[in-house]
Amino acid sequence: MKNRQLRKRLVARKKQQLHRKTGVVSTSFWIKQEVAAPVELQQPTPAKPQKERPPRKRKAKWSASDFKVAPQEGKTRFHDFKLSPGLMHGIADLNVQYWTPIQEKALPGVIAGKDILGRASTGTGKSAVFLIGIFQQLIRQNQGKPKNGCPRALIIAPTRELVIQIAKDAKDIAKYLPMHVGEAYGGTDYERQMNNLKNRPVDILVATPGRLLDFSRKRVVNLREAAIMVIDEADRMLDMGFIPDVRSIIHQIPNRDKRQTLMFSATFTEDVKRLASQWCTDPVSIETETEEVAVGTVKQIVYMVTKQEKYLVLYNIIKNTEHDRIMIFVNMKRDVNSLYKRLRGDGVNCTVLSGDVPQNKRTKRLERFRQGTVQVMIATDVAGRGIHIEGISHVVNYTLPYEPEDYVHRIGRTGRAGKSGISISFADEDSSFYMMDIEEYIGEALPCEEPVEELLLPVPKTRK
Repeated sequence: MKNRQLRKRLVARKKQQLHRKTGVVSTSFWIKQEVAAPVELQQPTPAKPQKERPPRKRKAKWSASDFKVAPQEGKTRFHDFKLSPGLMHGIADLNVQYWTPIQEKALPGVIAGKDILGRASTGTGKSAVFLIGIFQQLIRQNQGKPKNGCPRALIIAPTRELVIQIAKDAKDIAKYLPMHVGEAYGGTDYERQMNNLKNRPVDILVATPGRLLDFSRKRVVNLREAAIMVIDEADRMLDMGFIPDVRSIIHQIPNRDKRQTLMFSATFTEDVKRLASQWCTDPVSIETETEEVAVGTVKQIVYMVTKQEKYLVLYNIIKNTEHDRIMIFVNMKRDVNSLYKRLRGDGVNCTVLSGDVPQNKRTKRLERFRQGTVQVMIATDVAGRGIHIEGISHVVNYTLPYEPEDYVHRIGRTGRAGKSGISISFADEDSSFYMMDIEEYIGEALPCEEPVEELLLPVPKTRK
C-alpha cells in the first residue's frame, strides 16, 4: 500500500517537472521522447561586391582669373585694383565689369582711408564706392569677430527704401566675405530689427537717423567703434530736417581725427559744404557732372500731347511696345490713385508707391516689382527717390516735375551704372511750362515730338 502511494507521488512530481520544461501536459509518465531532426543550416548568400565610389572632385577655389573682363581703352576694370578675392567674387556675381566715373575718382581714396565729399546723382554707382571701400578696409584691419550691436562702420540714409536698398547691395557684395550687415529703419519690423542687432554680430550698420537714435537710447546699439561714417544724400538730409539727428549720432562715434567720414550729395550747396567742414578732416572733393545721368545713358523723348491724349499714349506704350519694367511718376498722391484705378480698369497689372502706403506693403510691392511679378509701378517723387531696381527699361513722366532736380532723379531709375534706358515725358497744357527750367538744369534742349498714330489708338473696351 505504501509503495503504491509512493509511486503515485513520484509519477505526479515527474509530470510537474515535465510540464515546467516543455509546457505540455502528458497523461503518462512513460512518453517516448522523439529526437529532433537536425536542421540544415542555410549557407549565407555571398554579399554583392560594392562598386568603388569615384573620388569626390573638389571644387576649384575661385580666383579673379575666373571673372574674365577684356581690357578697354579709357575704362578701368575692378581687376586693375587689388581687391580681396572674396570681394572680387561678389563683384563678379553681380557682373559689374568696369568702374563708373564716380567709382574711378573716389574708390582709391576711400580704400586709402581718406575723407571724401562726393557729388554724384543717383544711378552713378556711388553706393558701390563706399561699400567696396568699407569692406576692403575691414578685411585689411582683420580685428576678429564683430560684437553684437557694435558696428565698425555706419551708413545713414534719409529714407527707408534707400536703407533697404543699400543693405541689399552690401549683402550681395559681401556674399563671400565673413561680414555681417545690419539694418535699422522706421515704419515696420521694430522687434525683428532690435533682436537682430542685440543677438547677432554686425560689421556694417545701415540706418535711418531716427530709428538709429531710438536703438541707441535703448542701448540696442553702441557706436563707439564705428570708425567709418557714411552720410548718403546729405542734401536730402538737410531738406528733410535730419541734421540735428545726424549731429546727435556723430557725437556718439569716434572723433573726426580718429574716423573716416564719407559724404555724398546730389548738390554741393553752401550748407552741405559747411557740414563737411565740421565733420570731415581735409576731405577730397570729387564731382561728377549731373548731365552724365540725364544725357549719357538715357534716351529722352518728350511727347507733345493734350491731357486726353497722354493716357492713350501711356496705355499703348505699356501694351504695344517692348519693355521690361516701367516706372511712372506723377506729382500728386491723388494722381497716383486715379491713374492706378484707370489702368487697372483697362487690364494693366500695376502697383503704386506713395507716402500713404504702410511700410510693410511698400516693401512687398517693391519686391514684386523687383521680381517682375508686376511690371508697372506708379510713384511720387518722395516715394520713388532712392529706389534702385535692376531692369527698369522705361521711366515715364506722366506729369513733369515742379523742380528740375527731380527730373534727373526720376530718369535716374533707368540707365543706371552705364546701362541704357528710355525716358518718356508728356508735355501737356500744364506740364510744358516746366520744360525750360529742366533744359537749363541739364544743359541741353529736350527732344520734342508728336506721338505716332499707333500710340493714339483707343483703349479696347473690356467686357464686364
